Amino acid sequence: MRNYKEETEKRIAFIRKQVEESETKGIVFGNSGGKDSALVGVLCKMACDDTVGIIMPCCSECNYADDMSDALMIANLYKIDTRKVDLTKTAEAIKKSLKGATKINETAEINLAPRLRMTALYAVANSENRLVAGTGNKSELHMGYFTKWGDGSFDFNPIADLTVTEIYEFLTYLGAPKRIISKAPSAGLYNGQTDEAEMGITYKAIDEYLQSGVANPKDLEKISRYHTITAHKRNAPIVYKE
Repeated sequence: MRNYKEETEKRIAFIRKQVEESETKGIVFGNSGGKDSALVGVLCKMACDDTVGIIMPCCSECNYADDMSDALMIANLYKIDTRKVDLTKTAEAIKKSLKGATKINETAEINLAPRLRMTALYAVANSENRLVAGTGNKSELHMGYFTKWGDGSFDFNPIADLTVTEIYEFLTYLGAPKRIISKAPSAGLYNGQTDEAEMGITYKAIDEYLQSGVANPKDLEKISRYHTITAHKRNAPIVYKE
């Protein structure tokens, strides 16, 4: 297990360095009410008092219920400044505008929310001279389980090297509410959605592979396939070169 006291100190120093070197005044992050955003929010608040969490419900009923409640719980517990930006009508307007151009499919519709949220975060960041903190973890990054130009976009990410297992350990060390630690990982993209059900594999299996290189044949095939087909998400955009 990592030394989370030391990890906390190192990550606080890392975050402060990003703010100082960019000559920005503070940080903004998306407060979804999940484990990753909770850890990022707590670390950023420790490093920079001027940290703002934005709660951004978009279409899914769970965004307005448990997700929002959990986001507010974390914000209140760690005294993180919080604002709400409701993006449901914005998403509906975009879908309506696209009717004359294409028949939007399920994948495109699901990815609207993360991309709108990042647009909102950068609007706040640009307006208030802040940096956008990313909230993705190592397990999601390896699997490509994030939205390109959505939650995969940020100015810095203080937890990208941590597996889901380590995220839980870190939150436990910081005394986060058990509800945040025990809730099923979910991007909250639609009602009933969970990460593991959508990928068809558990984070435990993914993390074991990332830590030891060991996985059963079925899980290994799934991990390898996800990692391969999502390589474009982890690489810089392809450009023509002579």
